[in-house]
Amino acid sequence: MRQRIIAILLALITAVGVVPARAVLSVESIPAAFDQLLRAPLLANPAMILIDGTTGETVYERNSFSQRKPASLMKILSGVAVLKHLDPGSIFTTQISLGVKEKNLVIQGSYDPWISLSHSVARKMKRESLPYLAFNSMSALKKVNGGSLKKITVMYSGLYSQDVANLKSFWARRGFKPTMKAVSSEVASRNSASYVVGDSSPPLSYILDYMVKWSDNQLADRLARLSARAAGNSFNQTGVALTFSEILTNFDIDPTKLVAADASGLSKENRITAQIMGQLLFKVRNDAIFKRFYESLPIGGVSGTLQSRFLTTAPSAVGLVRAKTGTLNGTVTLAGYVESKDREYIFVTLADEISRGNKSASKVRDAIDRILGRIAAPNIPAEISEADSIP
Repeated sequence: MRQRIIAILLALITAVGVVPARAVLSVESIPAAFDQLLRAPLLANPAMILIDGTTGETVYERNSFSQRKPASLMKILSGVAVLKHLDPGSIFTTQISLGVKEKNLVIQGSYDPWISLSHSVARKMKRESLPYLAFNSMSALKKVNGGSLKKITVMYSGLYSQDVANLKSFWARRGFKPTMKAVSSEVASRNSASYVVGDSSPPLSYILDYMVKWSDNQLADRLARLSARAAGNSFNQTGVALTFSEILTNFDIDPTKLVAADASGLSKENRITAQIMGQLLFKVRNDAIFKRFYESLPIGGVSGTLQSRFLTTAPSAVGLVRAKTGTLNGTVTLAGYVESKDREYIFVTLADEISRGNKSASKVRDAIDRILGRIAAPNIPAEISEADSIP
């Protein structure tokens, strides 16, 4: 942590000390400058929009109505859906008990998205793991059944289908193959006897913060499904897509160019426009309901998936950009907010036609960071004129 603080301070000192006073683009200079900067061949004709955060006026746009792959920018929709439909203070519990009847095990879940599928990852992150719950459940059954694991029925409620499949796989590798029976939460409660093991998640606000800051795919998909159910839609991707569409419609944003194949952004079938994403970010910025989302966004050069960005490419932007990153092979995206002297801009950049490979993606990220560095400068009053050349 100390090293990161030192790095940030050095970057800020560098920004103040070596960036030319003329490097800050005025509002009037942005269109011509951005047009030239975005013509770089490595960006491969990206889509971009820049919106004045106060007026909502589009300051710059390029291909902003073109459907593009958003990658993990889909998690912006997931985060907004969570705060629209769920209580940030919610806590998810999972309780495993021996059944009232002999040879029964009962799992009472609440669709906890926080339980990790990996024990090592869970210990590192101070989360509970599915393998831990599964092992302790199996041990308790052995103890009360004289070491036998035959003819066991596991009644469960409130579990994701993937968790059920992983439980079965974990147990099968250890010779335990119970009959799995899905039941309602009421039936699970009536059939529970002696408590064996369980877990409670941190508040939903903490889970949301982690999902946005570190771009966790599983959390995004699971939180979106919970949001869809709370919105009265189906507890699957169809319900998620409908929920996303309803959110846009409620903000008077046309959702017809949104294609939501998943909530995490992993699918290359997802499509969105820079205009849709820009308008959504503008609408939620000053709405108190979505304040937690804004606060969860990674900060350039400081936190989350942006902690290593801008430090060398655009040091003047360190600490001034809050944004969600996105990466797929052949796609690099970034969307969020950037401070610029007396104003804040909303920006969306979708570069989804770039060359494949990590080296190309890295160069594109650097290029996007440098572009934002041309407008991120709260303490530099000078402006660049329209007549100035763009390097």
